[in-house]
Amino acid sequence: MSDVVPPCPACASEFAYESGALLVCPMCGHEWAPGAGDDAESGQVVTDSVGNVLADGDTVTIVKSLKVKGAGGGVVKIGTKVRGIRLITDGVGDHDIDAKVPGFGQMQLKSSVVKKVL
Repeated sequence: MSDVVPPCPACASEFAYESGALLVCPMCGHEWAPGAGDDAESGQVVTDSVGNVLADGDTVTIVKSLKVKGAGGGVVKIGTKVRGIRLITDGVGDHDIDAKVPGFGQMQLKSSVVKKVL
């Protein structure tokens, strides 16, 4: 491995270090293999409302009440837990999460209105 460690692909921190075969960022906790072409290096880094990096299959909670437009309307309430999210790049507007919301079915969400369940 070279003497120069690349910056973190998730948060661009310059404090990344080697830990065995992986590189680790102490600022955000992101781990990656050097030279691996993961989503973070391809430009798609999706973070929640507090800055946690999201990935496919994560569980998130809604952080503000959302009025649902369309058939039936309604409100998705604060604290609704959504399991198994899927990150998308071709969402409507700036929606970047596709998920099945309990009580409402399949819908697209913005990452700014969810928080990752740790």
